[in-house]
Amino acid sequence: MHTHDLARWQHSHQFDQGNPAGARGTRLVMWITAAAMLLEIGAGWWFNSMALLADGWHMSSHAVALGLSAFAYTAARRYARDPRFAFGTWKIEVLAGFASALFLIGVAVLMVAASIERLWTPAPIHYREAIAVAGLGLLVNLVCARLLSHGHGHHDHHGHAHPVGHGHAHAHGHDPAHGDLNLRSAYLHVVADAATSVLAIVALLGGWLYGWDWLDPFMGIAGAALVAWWAKGLLAQTTRVLLDREMDHPLAGEIRHDIEAAFASSHTRVADLHVWRVGREAYASALTLVTHDAALQPNDVRHRLAVHSELRHLTVEIQRCADGHSAKPPQRA
Repeated sequence: MHTHDLARWQHSHQFDQGNPAGARGTRLVMWITAAAMLLEIGAGWWFNSMALLADGWHMSSHAVALGLSAFAYTAARRYARDPRFAFGTWKIEVLAGFASALFLIGVAVLMVAASIERLWTPAPIHYREAIAVAGLGLLVNLVCARLLSHGHGHHDHHGHAHPVGHGHAHAHGHDPAHGDLNLRSAYLHVVADAATSVLAIVALLGGWLYGWDWLDPFMGIAGAALVAWWAKGLLAQTTRVLLDREMDHPLAGEIRHDIEAAFASSHTRVADLHVWRVGREAYASALTLVTHDAALQPNDVRHRLAVHSELRHLTVEIQRCADGHSAKPPQRA
C-alpha cells in the first residue's frame, strides 16, 4: 500500500476549532476581576472595612474560576494535536465549566453561611461605604459581562472534507444549538456577581433609608439561591457531555429512523447505536446494522446520513443475515 493511499483515509480528530473570541474575553475579564479583587482587599485592609474585605474575598472565588476557564482554552489549544486525545481536546473546556459550576455552588454556600451568621449576630453596617463597594462591583461586572457576551456567536468554525471508507463516514456542518459551556461558566460567574451586587444595593438602601437591617442577610440568602439555581443548570449541561449521556438527543432517533426507512426493503435494522458529543457543534456515532442486503456497503450509509451536518465521525459495521437468520454479533475487545 502506498503512503498516499493510507493518508487518504486519515484525518484529524480535533472536531472543535475553539473559540478565540471567547478565550480573549475570558482572559481579559480574569485580569479585570483580579485587579478589582486586589483593590477591594487592599482598601479594606487600609480602611479597616469588613465590607470591602468580604466583597474582595468573595470576588477572589470568581477570579479563580475565570482563571480556570482561561487555562482550559489554552490547554485545549496546546494539546489539540496530541494523539492521546481520541476525539480532540474540546472536553477540557467542558471539564473547566463543570469545575466552575462547583465553584458557584461553593460561593452560594458561603453566602448562605454569612447571611445566617449576620441574622444570628447582627453587626453595624457602614452603609455609604458598603453601597459604594457594591456599586463598584456592579460596574466591574457589567463591563465584564459585556466583554464576555462578544465571545458568544463568534466561534471560528472550519469544515474539512475527509475521504470516507472502511466503515467510516464523515459529514461536516454547523449546529448553532450548542454553545460554549466554558464561556457560559465564565459568564455565569460574572452575572452571578452582578446579581448579588444589585441585591446588596437594594438591601443596603433599605437599611440606610428605612432601618431594615434584616434585609441585608435576607437578600444574601436570595442571591445564594439564585446562584445555586444557575450552577445547577450548568452542572446538568456539563455532566451530560462528560458522561456521554446523549442517547436521548434527537440525532440518535433520526439516525435510526433514516437508516431503517431508507433500507426498509432489505429489512435492515439498527442493532447497536452509540451517539456522543465531540465538540460544541459536532457528534460522533458508531452503529451496527443487520441486513438481508448482500450489496449494502458502509458508503451507502454514509450518503444517507450526510444530511446530518452535525455528525462528524461515523463508524459503520454491517452484519449480513444468512438463511433468514442474523449473523452472530461481532466479538468486541
